[in-house]
Amino acid sequence: MIPRYDEKEISSIWSEEHKFRTYIEVELALLNALEKNGQIPKGTSQKISRKGRIDVKRIDEIEKITKHDIIAFCTSITENVPPETGKYFHFGVTSSDIIDTTMMLQIKQSLKVILPRYRILLHTMMDLCNKTRDIISMGRSHGMFAEPVSFAQRWLGHYGEFKRRYDELESFYKNDITGQLSGAVGNYTILTPEIEKDALTELGLSTEPLSTQIIPRDRIAKLVTIGGLIGSSLERICVELRHLHRSDVNEISEGFSKGQKGSSTMPHKKNPISSENLSGMARILRSHMILAAENIVLWHERDISHSCAERMYLPDHLGILHYSLGRLESTLKNLVIHRENIENKVTNNFTYLSSYYLHHLIKSSDFTREKLYEVVQKAAFEGHNGNSAEIFHNTVISEMNTMGISIDLPKPDSDQIKNIYMKHLGTVFERVTKTYPLPE
Repeated sequence: MIPRYDEKEISSIWSEEHKFRTYIEVELALLNALEKNGQIPKGTSQKISRKGRIDVKRIDEIEKITKHDIIAFCTSITENVPPETGKYFHFGVTSSDIIDTTMMLQIKQSLKVILPRYRILLHTMMDLCNKTRDIISMGRSHGMFAEPVSFAQRWLGHYGEFKRRYDELESFYKNDITGQLSGAVGNYTILTPEIEKDALTELGLSTEPLSTQIIPRDRIAKLVTIGGLIGSSLERICVELRHLHRSDVNEISEGFSKGQKGSSTMPHKKNPISSENLSGMARILRSHMILAAENIVLWHERDISHSCAERMYLPDHLGILHYSLGRLESTLKNLVIHRENIENKVTNNFTYLSSYYLHHLIKSSDFTREKLYEVVQKAAFEGHNGNSAEIFHNTVISEMNTMGISIDLPKPDSDQIKNIYMKHLGTVFERVTKTYPLPE
């Protein structure tokens, strides 16, 4: 990750130093399991743990000769250990046993950092829903004014989507992170499933049911697909924020801190930079889905065509996910709500009542829906052209009179309008919060 977006909590997990320390952790767990099952002398693990040390520079030096990172790692450890002990290091396993198990541990450690930040975001989203619950706003269809709706309902929909993704990510963390120590092509020639299970239990991992020298890459693809879908959730809410932030809409603004500048040449600017930034981050998250899907396809039991891609995109994917969830939470927490502008769009508009009046006429006359639709549509267009609620209202009455119907149309006030368009909001809130309860 470039320094501008680096998340130390994640990048430290994927550093070379931490990776090699996790290699050691996996190797020592294997030695403990081998000792427990009587395969190697007691005390081997302790001796190697005491003598072996991580020296990234030395590993790099050896790899320049061997052209093999795991051999370089193993050599750097065993050259500091007596031969009679060092010969048991990396006993019975192959490179992918250590690489893949370490990678899954790194994923688990990363998600342990990401999930708490995600929970904070969900609570902030629900706070925004409750904060805007009694604000009536213009709903839009195709970008055009449609009918009024609670301003909270849009955020509630985003909350539900984000909570679905949270549940999937948490489920992956609990159920889909596995390890392997099955040896070359996964056939347990030297090791046994019991030794593997003992070592992985010590590491806090489930055992991959069938590893073909690697952990199946559909598992990684599942994780990255969840991350990509979170990216789409991020961009969907950020596009909403960017539209509502526009000068000609002006229903919300991103927080603008003291000393902040919006333009290098236009001092008046307050741009939705967080939402725009996160829209870009979402595109990167989704791009990783292609890499992850293509990495599923390998030759026979394994190859390493997936390896270079994972070294680059996996740390970035998890780092961007952590960064994006935190930035969105901060953006929503500091969001400025322009309530007067929001509600004025309802009070200054009237053609949204077309649907209300259409159904009122359907219940009040015997004409077909199609005929009554024409009446209300004509009134709405004429009222809009004249920018007059009276023209709209009087045109409906006039058209009905020509059809032989004398009708008294209601003129709902602001409180009645809220009741018409928000009367079931409580039910919707209850349904969403029951279906998608806030995580602790």
